[in-house]
Amino acid sequence: MKPQTSEQNGSQNGDNAADAVSVATIPTGEASSAATTDLTVSKNSQQLKLEMLNMELASNGSGHEKCTFHHDLELDHKPPTREALLPDMARSYRLLLGGLGENPDRQGLIKTPERAAKAMLYFTKGYDQSLEDVLNGAVFDEDHDEMVVVKDIEMFSMCEHHLVPFYGKVSIGYLPCNKILGLSKLARIVEIFSRRLQVQERLTKQIAVAVTQAVQPAGVAVVVEGVHMCMVMRGVQKINSKTVTSTMLGVFRDDPKTREEFLNLVNSK
Repeated sequence: MKPQTSEQNGSQNGDNAADAVSVATIPTGEASSAATTDLTVSKNSQQLKLEMLNMELASNGSGHEKCTFHHDLELDHKPPTREALLPDMARSYRLLLGGLGENPDRQGLIKTPERAAKAMLYFTKGYDQSLEDVLNGAVFDEDHDEMVVVKDIEMFSMCEHHLVPFYGKVSIGYLPCNKILGLSKLARIVEIFSRRLQVQERLTKQIAVAVTQAVQPAGVAVVVEGVHMCMVMRGVQKINSKTVTSTMLGVFRDDPKTREEFLNLVNSK
């Protein structure tokens, strides 16, 4: 290979210098404008992707439309399962035991924090359930327009004010409009909302609204009779007291005779 002459080297260096000059002579304002445009396009593209993702989630009804996981497109959306919360919950119960003056390391209490955490997850399992999951297609077309009543459904719940149980029974009645609900599904609807932190007044209405959403009847009536341990074990300590709440929707609210028929059926032995 022949060595390059000084003339060739000079020519090559001149070309490089010309290239450098051509780059250097781009007006500063234009370069800044081009960089800003690229950045704006990048931001707009990222924002568009985020908006499309949120629209897709909203249309799917996933329930996570406002989840913080969705604000970073680099993260997979993997919300923790309730079982994944057990270690933190167990540590909290251990601190509680210590706060009560107990020794969490004594034999009878070593596994208590984990047991209590698992029990609380079970008591509040209704947070993991939805109406659609529970119905599971058990809505049937039927030419029936007479009252359907299922009464004395056992109910266990947790008072959200003191985190102690209240329990009792639920009676549900509805007037179908050509659609009926599998009878066991009424009991499962009670489970969805009772297995959460609750007050009895809200629980009663949630059950009635859920039945309405399920079969769009002419009316729904719900009566709940509960015994609250926050009244029995503490405070006024009235062990024989019961709380009765009711929600009447549609014809059960508007028609006294329909309401009376339902209450007579519920109170009959």
